[in-house]
Amino acid sequence: MPGIKRLASDYVFAFDGLEPFFSGNPTERSAWVSAIARTQSHPRRSAELAAVVRAQQQRRGATGATVAAGAKLADARTVAIVTGQQAGLFGGPLYTILKAITAIKLAEQVTREHGVTAVPVFWIESEDHDWDEVRSCSVLDAEMGLKSVALPERPSDDPVPVAAVTLDDRIHAALDELRQFLPPTEFRDALLDQLHTAYAPGTGMADAFGRLLEQLLGDRGLVVYDASDPAAKPLVGDLFARELSMPGETAKLAAAAGADLTARGYHAQVQTADVNGVSLFRLDGARRPIQQPSNLVREAADRPAGFSPGVLLRPLVQDTVLPTVCYVAGPNELAYLGQLRGVYERFGVPMPLMYSRATATILDSAAMRFLAKYNVPFDALAPQDDSTLNELLRTQIPPEVDEALAAAGRAIEERMSRVVSVVPALDPTLEGAAKNTLSRMQHDLENLQGKTIQAAKRRNDTLRRQFQRTRALAFPNGHAQERTVAFVWFLNQYGEAFVDKLWQELPLEMGTHWVVTI
Repeated sequence: MPGIKRLASDYVFAFDGLEPFFSGNPTERSAWVSAIARTQSHPRRSAELAAVVRAQQQRRGATGATVAAGAKLADARTVAIVTGQQAGLFGGPLYTILKAITAIKLAEQVTREHGVTAVPVFWIESEDHDWDEVRSCSVLDAEMGLKSVALPERPSDDPVPVAAVTLDDRIHAALDELRQFLPPTEFRDALLDQLHTAYAPGTGMADAFGRLLEQLLGDRGLVVYDASDPAAKPLVGDLFARELSMPGETAKLAAAAGADLTARGYHAQVQTADVNGVSLFRLDGARRPIQQPSNLVREAADRPAGFSPGVLLRPLVQDTVLPTVCYVAGPNELAYLGQLRGVYERFGVPMPLMYSRATATILDSAAMRFLAKYNVPFDALAPQDDSTLNELLRTQIPPEVDEALAAAGRAIEERMSRVVSVVPALDPTLEGAAKNTLSRMQHDLENLQGKTIQAAKRRNDTLRRQFQRTRALAFPNGHAQERTVAFVWFLNQYGEAFVDKLWQELPLEMGTHWVVTI
């Protein structure tokens, strides 16, 4: 896939070069055996975790298989396959579902192959304060144009955690706008009713996101976890206190790993500007950096609900709270997680295995027929210029036209080259004029050839529209579909059977980008 960096590729196909940065190769059974043993032997407060999960589920109105799966976390022998992301508007991009399905399938596989109870957990990173990251989503309209739906900008500059955002009546305007953009289908009304229920005024942004995930995947046993829950903070109070008591250590370890990755030809995903700071924020209605960490050590241990982890400490909080045996990561997440092995060791928290999430593009049958009929390579759709289209149209020009133009080019080159070689014998100053004449003739022929392509464009207008439609679906505005188009667009196109299709079709295999046809 265009844009995939070397680290993500090597993680799957050349893991030996990255072994120092991770806890094991997830393609090896022995790595799983070791990771399960580490996770099960690490002391945790399993009963308290299960109680927090159940309280969250009750708040969101969850029932059935997701509740039963959450209850399994009370058993100290249970392990978790974890994935997660921020609470994006209306569920966020397609990769939200791809992450969750990967985690559920992997949990089933681990349970089956290793004889342990493995529970899939989706960790909502709801304490992040980057509102612009989550307040919008994009869908395709009936003409395959990319349209953005957004909640209003934050009224103040205070870094308020997303978990503190409660939806108000303005969510109705976003839902109305979504209705306008979504093409009319037999599923649209039911989908919008579902979104109105999940994203109702008075509901927290994180709870709305969690409700939607539970509605779609809860019956497959996915446990949704809100990371902002103050009831869970006592489980990590000691971790917060240790981070505050040793300012700069986490940042230095991550920076050293980043420098090592860079020296090996990879990239460091996280740049630590303040190597003397802490990867922890203070919560006082907003989420603020900590200036005097040593003064807060006791408070963090006694009242941890007033603190929030930064990017370098977040995975350790997750894997202290949850019995994480494996984290399902996206390509960019793999890069920054590779900087944290030393941080895990410093805190004595078992570093889980990392599994690369499923990556896919969804095409309808019309798009797939177009690619097959004209033998267009999938990745040739990524560029946003007309080079692929022009080449395709060129193949549609009648052979006799192409042959005649090619013959004319050869004839001009042959005859005029002869003229260029003989006229200097008559007058040396004519050589330049002859060369200029050759250039003009070649240029005129190229212009004629361009006009034939334009004529082919007009003649093949249907082909052009098919190409542009397929490109807009596969690479909207030149970007990967899974990172750009909200998954609610696919639910509008295909209904909840879309989730069943992904469940049936997506292999549990790293390193391949799948094209799924519906």
